[in-house]
Amino acid sequence: MLSLRRLLLSFVLSLFAVSAMAQETVDDLLFAVRFNDPGTIETMLKAGFDVNTREKARGETLLMIAAREKSLKALSYLARHPKTDKEARASNGDTALMLAAFGGSLPAVKILVEAEAEVNQPGWTALHYGAASGSTEVVAYLLENHAYIDAEAPNGLTPLMMAVLFGKRAVVELLLEQGADAALRNQKGQTAMDLAKQNAREDLIEVLSTAVKR
Repeated sequence: MLSLRRLLLSFVLSLFAVSAMAQETVDDLLFAVRFNDPGTIETMLKAGFDVNTREKARGETLLMIAAREKSLKALSYLARHPKTDKEARASNGDTALMLAAFGGSLPAVKILVEAEAEVNQPGWTALHYGAASGSTEVVAYLLENHAYIDAEAPNGLTPLMMAVLFGKRAVVELLLEQGADAALRNQKGQTAMDLAKQNAREDLIEVLSTAVKR
């Protein structure tokens, strides 16, 4: 009877050990992505790990983590992997391309677009995020790749409105030059001009006033 109990205890302890080892290995995979180590990533994927593994805190996939951390070598490897879900969404609805755009990383955005990540998503888009980042390079590149300039978020915010809210004058000017509609209203009935006035951004009010007069 005693030996049976010992056997059962040993079995249970071995299960805990295997579980702990598996979690540690997943953590190692996430570490390799964050620290831009495609060699380790490739080795672990070949050993059977899922290329669409998610971390628990944000629900981000490996691709999203690489985009957010600007781990370009890891991002390039993952974006080209045939089983990577490039349109997967994190817990808050972000995609890898959105994260790259919000980070203002043109190289990361290029990697994902060239890997055929979807530029135009329903609701929030990479262009919204790029406008918020203030990167005119990212915004211009997305527009060159057919991003819809007046895309409306669920609350009615457009990329132009996002640029205004985040105080990104250069992006506001670029979007207006490229034909963004300054007369559109969000769900509260506010235009980009209203948002500029609400935030006392005299410089943006001036820019938008010129656009309205055209």
